[in-house]
Amino acid sequence: QVQFVESGGGLVQPGGSLRLSCATSGSSFNRDAMGWYRQAPGKHRDVVATITSTRNTNYADSVKGRFTISRDNAKSTVYLQMNSLKPEDTAVYYCNAFDPPITSLVRGSWGQGTQVTVSS
Repeated sequence: QVQFVESGGGLVQPGGSLRLSCATSGSSFNRDAMGWYRQAPGKHRDVVATITSTRNTNYADSVKGRFTISRDNAKSTVYLQMNSLKPEDTAVYYCNAFDPPITSLVRGSWGQGTQVTVSS
């Protein structure tokens, strides 16, 4: 099963920025739709941003205008640039491939995720 390794999280002040990376071992990465998901303590894991194989992107309303998802097929890596971070963005962030259009139909194992904490 496809596996993912997330990195780039950390502690940042409100208004700050982080860039998350997700490397995958999947051989079909170029054809996969990819998503970034996050799970805050006591809450469900929700989709944050998605990008298709043709680079069409979608964002949760809560992050529109602040987050940007991108992909580098040569490196089998998907990125999440997060700007203007808010305390409510605090969560563990994960990536996965999914079968569009249903973002909950993920195709790989969940990785360890990367912790993002937004706090002053």
